[in-house]
Amino acid sequence: MEHSTLLWTLGSPKTLSDTSACLVLTADALSFIKERSKVSTVPLKNKKASSFHEFARNTSDAWDIGDDEEEDFSSPAFQTLNSKVALATAAQVLENHSKLRVKPERSQSTTSDVPASYKVIKSSSDAQLSRNSSDSCLRNPLHKQQSLPLRPVIPLVARISDQNASGAPPMTVREKTRLEKFRQLLSSHNTDLDELRKCSWPGVPREVRPVTWRLLSGYLPANTERRKLTLQRKREEYFGFIEQYYDSRNEEHHQDTYRQIHIDIPRTNPLIPLFQQPLVQEIFERILFIWAIRHPASGYVQGINDLVTPFFVVFLSEYVEEDVENFDVTNLSQDMLRSIEADSFWCMSKLLDGIQDNYTFAQPGIQKKVKALEELVSRIDEQVHNHFRRYEVEYLQFAFRWMNNLLMRELPLRCTIRLWDTYQSEPEGFSHFHLYVCAAFLIKWRKEILDEEDFQGLLMLLQNLPTIHWGNEEIGLLLAEAYRLKYMFADAPNHYRR
Repeated sequence: MEHSTLLWTLGSPKTLSDTSACLVLTADALSFIKERSKVSTVPLKNKKASSFHEFARNTSDAWDIGDDEEEDFSSPAFQTLNSKVALATAAQVLENHSKLRVKPERSQSTTSDVPASYKVIKSSSDAQLSRNSSDSCLRNPLHKQQSLPLRPVIPLVARISDQNASGAPPMTVREKTRLEKFRQLLSSHNTDLDELRKCSWPGVPREVRPVTWRLLSGYLPANTERRKLTLQRKREEYFGFIEQYYDSRNEEHHQDTYRQIHIDIPRTNPLIPLFQQPLVQEIFERILFIWAIRHPASGYVQGINDLVTPFFVVFLSEYVEEDVENFDVTNLSQDMLRSIEADSFWCMSKLLDGIQDNYTFAQPGIQKKVKALEELVSRIDEQVHNHFRRYEVEYLQFAFRWMNNLLMRELPLRCTIRLWDTYQSEPEGFSHFHLYVCAAFLIKWRKEILDEEDFQGLLMLLQNLPTIHWGNEEIGLLLAEAYRLKYMFADAPNHYRR
């Protein structure tokens, strides 16, 4: 190994969103570290947070450090990354890399010692693509986010959104039959929504996903004759909000909200070129700002920006036959863009109506869901639960993001879209069924979890799970297991009691 790049991400006190700082070590430095590794140590014990607020205080929002364009690594917040910590961390990485040669199946996870006050988080896409971007990071460790790393071989959205990870053809005979069933349902005078949900649970064909999502979210009426007028009225209503409220982003009492949105949007799916286009980012800014000022109980919270992306991609696919993630939206007409924007806003609003307590002050909804996940796992797999307790890993340290971002940071976007097919067809899918999906997702990695025998290794594993190659097949198995858990535990409160 000629070079090693360490990626540490500082958590946000609100949502633990992604933001990375690169510490780059040259080959000469690594040889020096090997000599020092025997004497350089970092305490492994992680201080438990006695409350949510203490947990929040123990995290740092890197986006508030220095200038928005370039993080200042000389600021006090970064002074804790002293040479002793850096050397010890790098030494641990070297040791773990040597272990990886013995256990090749774990090659996609990188472990390292991390100061306990830092939250180490990274999207699944980032984890898998860090190798591709290592050369550019070595050349310029403070490179601005506008320069994207090399593209992965497997698209994150694109046309394989309806394919298995094995790359099977998207339209089998069975899929053609299902597509015809959907078209019959959608074209009937009054669409049977119960039947539509039943058909959508195993996944919605790409060709009919936009109208199906509008119906399942409650945005469109079941009556086909009313749909056109409803779309026209709701789209006009949204752009009425733009005319009425959007200029207020320049007012002092909205500056903090708009500034945070403006910072977060370029960091939304940074590896997908579609979301780095200025026009797309302007659309996202408007959607998020209008939602925030119309929901003052929560306002904008980091993480909500992620929830726009599946809707945007699905409604964009209504007009695009080709590769979605590299599509230039300036090729669309103004009317098409306005329709995509308004529909994304309303469907996101419908979703958030059911989980708004996740984003109100202190985010009580997330705290309850994380606690429920801990209790559920303690009944499902006591060995995994006790393993976390032994190494003082708190569920809040990894599951906060799972609840806040609905697993979007753990899965490629194509998988999120497939997952949301089921969430929208399942009663209280986003607010209730998601808990069982998270439990199934955690237990999926039980072997890897039990193989880790220190706090840092466990946390790095749980926040860099190797899902970059996942497709419909893996999501289908995950959902089946989640459904089994729900069937066994949802109506059995005694299972939660110790």
